[in-house]
Amino acid sequence: MSTTSEQTTDRRPLHERVAADLRDEILSGVVFPGTVLSAAELRRRYATSSATLNQALELLGEERLVTRRADTAEAPDTVVLKHRQRTMRPSRSVAPSDPGQPYRWITEARKRGVRANSTLLEVKVVPEAPAHVARALGLDAGSPVLLRSQVLTFDDEPAGLVKAYFPLEIVRGTAMMEHRKIRGGISTLLTQLGYPPCRCVDSVSARIPTQEQHALLRLPGNVPVLRTFRVVYSDNDRPVEVHDTVEAGHLYELQYEFSQAQ
Repeated sequence: MSTTSEQTTDRRPLHERVAADLRDEILSGVVFPGTVLSAAELRRRYATSSATLNQALELLGEERLVTRRADTAEAPDTVVLKHRQRTMRPSRSVAPSDPGQPYRWITEARKRGVRANSTLLEVKVVPEAPAHVARALGLDAGSPVLLRSQVLTFDDEPAGLVKAYFPLEIVRGTAMMEHRKIRGGISTLLTQLGYPPCRCVDSVSARIPTQEQHALLRLPGNVPVLRTFRVVYSDNDRPVEVHDTVEAGHLYELQYEFSQAQ
């Protein structure tokens, strides 16, 4: 249902509200990928001017959710809607990689026909762990941790910014301290060190991106990010790793699978 300015308490500019409604229909699958809609129909639907509609479509164009076809003879006044949202399955990337195979998240992405890669941004010792990280890892306030941050890309487009924290006592002197990728992934190395990942707990929320996240993920406009705060536990329920990950909210959804407890 479309909502006019007289019917709503939404104080956003009208073009942002129109874009929000169309965005929801695209990402929810109400409008199928490749659907062509008339701009005249959209103006009537939202009781808005061409200028306002163009502003709304420009926002969605920046997000690459719509493509204008104003220059074609067959459709001089239409909009083509495209669905670009990918489904991420975090639970499938926890286990160590198989021998000789790349990171498990890369393997899972390739199964879906996606070119996946990672760029290591920073490896450093943080003298005092952030309070939320220290709590999650069961460390005393002021304890040092190792930080490894990287940008994940799918099909050459930024997919996520990951900041991974580790208790310094279990990674000191290992390859994890070096500014290079870990063969087989972090889970493989932790397993070799005697800390195999056994379970993880994810806390997922929507956030307004920080300046760093906006820049590194090349986010358009004011789109939100999905933030996943993951704590990885090893034997005896010892926390050994924290992942603080953000993904572009207009491009990715998270999917979790559950089975009935025995």
